[in-house]
Amino acid sequence: MSSRYPPLTCKEVKRGLKKLGFAFRTQEGSHEQWIKDVDDGRKKRRYKVTVDCPKQPFTHDLIKSMASQAGVSKKDFYKACRK
Repeated sequence: MSSRYPPLTCKEVKRGLKKLGFAFRTQEGSHEQWIKDVDDGRKKRRYKVTVDCPKQPFTHDLIKSMASQAGVSKKDFYKACRK
C-alpha cells in the first residue's frame, strides 16, 4: 500500500463515516453496520457500510470496498478518515 493511501484503523474509519453522515446501526458478531439515508427529492437511497474491526489495519481492498459501500471515491473516503 502506498504512503498516499496507508492502512486505516477502525477508529479512523468510524470517524470518517461520522464525518460522511453515517450513523451506527447494529452489530452482528464483529461486523458493525453503519447507515446513511439520502433523499435527493427524486429518489431515496440507503447506503450501508460494513466495518469489521478485528480485520484492522484495513488493507487497500477493504478500504476500497468500504468507500464503494459509502458511495464515495477512495480519495474522499481517506480524506474523511484522516485528521
